[in-house]
Amino acid sequence: MRFRDRSDAGQQLAAALDGRVEGNAVVLALPRGGVPVAAEVARHLGLPLDVIVVRKLGVPSHPEYAMGAIGELGVRVLDGEVIRATGVSDEQLARVDAAERTELDRRALRYRGDRGALPLVGRTAILVDDGMATGSTALAATQVARVLGASKVVLAVPVAAEQALAELRRAADEVVCVQVPPRFRAVGEWYDDFSQTTDHEVEQLLERYGGSRVPPSSGAGLRHLDVGIVDGDVTVEGRLTLPDHARGVVLFAHGSGSSRHSPRNQSVADVLNRAGLATLLFDLLTPAEALDRANVFDIDLLARRLLAGTRWIAAQPETGQLGVGYFGA
Repeated sequence: MRFRDRSDAGQQLAAALDGRVEGNAVVLALPRGGVPVAAEVARHLGLPLDVIVVRKLGVPSHPEYAMGAIGELGVRVLDGEVIRATGVSDEQLARVDAAERTELDRRALRYRGDRGALPLVGRTAILVDDGMATGSTALAATQVARVLGASKVVLAVPVAAEQALAELRRAADEVVCVQVPPRFRAVGEWYDDFSQTTDHEVEQLLERYGGSRVPPSSGAGLRHLDVGIVDGDVTVEGRLTLPDHARGVVLFAHGSGSSRHSPRNQSVADVLNRAGLATLLFDLLTPAEALDRANVFDIDLLARRLLAGTRWIAAQPETGQLGVGYFGA
């Protein structure tokens, strides 16, 4: 049985989920194709809708062939067998990872804008996509949901390959699938209309079905300070956020391709700020230094910048007496 389109698939998936989900739940779509499916699930079940942004890591010579996936908060899932079989080098993997993280951050920022993510702590996360061939992105999404505090993870798809489901049944608390065809080659084969979902459609559906969200970190009780951290003759830019009566301060050590502007890092900082912790997000490299890819792997340089940030914290009256923690990949 084929689906007319993603809306039809979402309606059938919602019927399969009926009576199986408690009220304290949130529907999380895997963009972009999963969003129209998830919107029907959210509408039918009366639940709020958000996105959980993940990206497939494609083999360089065959980009549609997944060797893993990445998600928000630095989550990465790799398929070692595929990497060995295709001969992908560490350098090739790093290039694909960096490119996909750039796109992941772009999508998270575009889809949510200045809205915070829906809170997941103690809630059931229903992860929805339009189908699964390998399941690598869905596996990354389950890990992201657990990192964000979901007490239960339900994976729900209209159609999937049995091999992918077998792997995901070990990662999710529950898996719901409308169809598991004996011969499965591609998700699009099971739709009459499998046209691409646009960013604009995603934004419209999130606006329509998105529920109560965590307010952005510019609320009362927080002070934001743009700062400069000096290392010899170089000054790097940073942003210190101070909650009232801060209990400690967390310094962010960003990974490759990341910065104080990263939506992923800002999302983590927001959670820490709401827990009463100050945060310092700063760039380990200047814009000019970042142009030289070798600096990304210069451990001595990066460690020196991290020490400079630590000394800066110790020298400030608001943070000098606070315990210091570090957050990084």
